[in-house]
Amino acid sequence: MMRVLARLRSGLAALQWRDFALAYARCPFCGPSIFVRINRDETGVRCLRCAASAVHIAMGWALSAQCLDLAQSDACEFSARGPLVAYLQRCARSLKVSEYFADLASGQMRDGVYFEDMQRLSYADASFDLITHTEVLEHVPDDTLALAELHRVLRPGGYLLFTVPLFDSENTVERAYLRDGAIEHLLAPSYHRDPLRGGEGILAFRDYGRDILARLRAVGFAAPSLYVAPQKIPWISHSRIVVIAQK
Repeated sequence: MMRVLARLRSGLAALQWRDFALAYARCPFCGPSIFVRINRDETGVRCLRCAASAVHIAMGWALSAQCLDLAQSDACEFSARGPLVAYLQRCARSLKVSEYFADLASGQMRDGVYFEDMQRLSYADASFDLITHTEVLEHVPDDTLALAELHRVLRPGGYLLFTVPLFDSENTVERAYLRDGAIEHLLAPSYHRDPLRGGEGILAFRDYGRDILARLRAVGFAAPSLYVAPQKIPWISHSRIVVIAQK
């Protein structure tokens, strides 16, 4: 109860009282729960018990839909905190978590948290049965290299589940490239909020379209698909899309 109250207090700074609302719904991580809305943005809707956002909830329902035996799965998640991490810590046989720090090499540690560059993972081949990440791939300079690395460290039959901002277009739009250590912008820079470091945010290198599935097939993933959970989140008209691929 104290943790619930603490989470409620932490949202007061962003609270717009005219938009404040509570609703009963089911959370994939903690079951029947109360959801709170503190503003009309998608990020302003959370499960009050575990603080899961719309992105986390979509991932939770996608994991449930795959009927994975998490108790027999070694998992990898590309963040070190949050409700998805807590869920995998409870349910998976083992879990590796990491964050990204530009001045560290993969496998190094800072403040008790491991660093991993998705383009150059420190993990051995066939290390995991499940890999998850949320809103990460659009910030990776070379996503082809990153997807190939994720494929490498998955075991045969293993699953990759992730979210990216997915636009209603057939083709991905490249916004920027990293060439010889310098960023070359093709479009006006677009930054997404960085909950770990703050500041101006994290540069988005691309806006993904439906051809993200072709990118997954190109590095060896079989029959990748886009999953939309049938379960609804209060005040949100549609669930976030989760990309699912199997090795």
